[in-house]
Amino acid sequence: MELTIKQRIEALRAAMKRRGVQAFIIPSTDPHISEYVAPHWQTREWISGFTGSAGTVVITTDKAGLWTDSRYFLQAAAQLEGSGIDLYKEMLPETPDIPEFLATTLQAGDAVGIEGEVFSLEEARTLQRSLEASGIRLLAADGLTDEVWADRPPMPQAPAFAYPTEYAGKCSRDKLAQVCQELQEAGVKALLVTALDEIAWTLNLRGSDVHCNPVVVSYLVIEETGAHLFISPDKLDEATTRHLQEAGVTLHGYGEIGRYLQESVPESLWLDPQKTNYAVCTRVRPTCRIREAASPIALMKAVRNEREIEGIHAAMQRDGVALVRFLMWLEQAVPQGGETEMSVDRKLHELRAAQPLYMGESFDTIAGYGAHGAIVHYEATPETDIPLRPEGFLLLDSGAQYLDGTTDITRTIALGPLTEQEKLDYTLILKGHIALATAVFPEGTRGAQLDVLARMPLWQHHANYLHGTGHGVGHFLNVHEGPQSIRMNENPVALLPGMVTSNEPGIYRASSHGVRTENLLLTVPAGEGMFGRYLRFETLTLCPICTRGILKDMLTREETGWLNNYHRQVYERLAPSLNNDERCWLAQATQPV
Repeated sequence: MELTIKQRIEALRAAMKRRGVQAFIIPSTDPHISEYVAPHWQTREWISGFTGSAGTVVITTDKAGLWTDSRYFLQAAAQLEGSGIDLYKEMLPETPDIPEFLATTLQAGDAVGIEGEVFSLEEARTLQRSLEASGIRLLAADGLTDEVWADRPPMPQAPAFAYPTEYAGKCSRDKLAQVCQELQEAGVKALLVTALDEIAWTLNLRGSDVHCNPVVVSYLVIEETGAHLFISPDKLDEATTRHLQEAGVTLHGYGEIGRYLQESVPESLWLDPQKTNYAVCTRVRPTCRIREAASPIALMKAVRNEREIEGIHAAMQRDGVALVRFLMWLEQAVPQGGETEMSVDRKLHELRAAQPLYMGESFDTIAGYGAHGAIVHYEATPETDIPLRPEGFLLLDSGAQYLDGTTDITRTIALGPLTEQEKLDYTLILKGHIALATAVFPEGTRGAQLDVLARMPLWQHHANYLHGTGHGVGHFLNVHEGPQSIRMNENPVALLPGMVTSNEPGIYRASSHGVRTENLLLTVPAGEGMFGRYLRFETLTLCPICTRGILKDMLTREETGWLNNYHRQVYERLAPSLNNDERCWLAQATQPV
């Protein structure tokens, strides 16, 4: 019989009592500190019923709480109702962080349990220091989840496959040599790679272990003498095994990583404390000298080579064709009635799937009509699905995985008459989007220094959004990746030529509407100037921006010029792939304002 959320929590509390812990922390991640995880590691969702991608549950002997960010405030409030789990809204001044909550809930001498394989080394250390200040102990409670999750899904076993160099732009042997050069310069003998996208990029290896993210669950150790991949042998066919062996990779079972780190790792090891799980770190031989620093692969992966840049341009062109066909269909279908959030999701999937090199969605489509648009990461279900009417906004955030690139785009589409508030919000978001898209900045600039450009039009109206403005996007890889970002939080990584980053300011008014406009940007050189070189953004996404919600008097001449120029490029790039009716529709949608 399926347990209710409350029954699961009570079963967990009984297991906690047996282990001698007064609180247990359940994050959203897996042993590779991933944002999106396979069902086997969706413990936080299982214990709470909350399905968002980010959040942490804390269970004590008599309290339960979920901490999550602003993207999920509305969703979490709805999904936690009746569960006995309280919602703690992160980044709000009145919200205590988890150590503060535990310090006021527990007593000195109490113990907090964690499963070390789903906490990074840095997270575990930070948590331990915070708890020790209150006299609270941090204990490893590995396997506690297994004691209460009887029907836990098995480990993912999807097959892996070699990613052709014609799309990757660089063979895996050359990438490994590049990493080894970094090791030599750092004076370290080996690098432990745990991030799944870094492993996939380095070895030109792809799979489907994680929904919408073409990665393979594995560990990788790169040494000067060769590389060692720790992976379930059932994932590898003869061709993929040969691909890895030709790159100089030795294969081991996934579960053998701990023994290797104990017995065979060289005298010095580089690991990323933010991406390497605590349990694995405890297995490293005590005599091994550890270098703790960000993985060098993250930056290598983020800077696209020429072939990758060609690929993302081609992927955007095909994605744009599918989107134009969708928008043309949507304009005709909504007035006729019968369409819902889920039906437009299915239609968009159908049109994208018809494009060459399509491999699937890059994330689950967000199709939020009206008030649902205010739920930042809303996903329609049969229970929440609502019909579309020829009025108000549809917020549509979607993306695709193509063999030659990953796309991510948001359009807020006016389905009919709008309120003045909707028009104002739409125009402010467009102004912020354009301000960031047109930025020119000196080499060495960080995303946090540019974030204000997208927010300033909103701030001037005493409005804001709490999510980031931009994230990195992988190359037929994870739709969310680093190391760069554009957000209020400080990030020391500078924007470099070749990086692909999103531009997605938004505004969300609960019970009314949401607005977000998103394109992907490629950082490119902008020439020499005072005190050095300058950079700018090239917009990659090719899709018309709805003009029906714009208060045109609020746009400056420069903003109007950018929009008209962007629409001219969209038409010129997409028209040759469209039929006559589609070209006529696109010509109308991209008319100058």
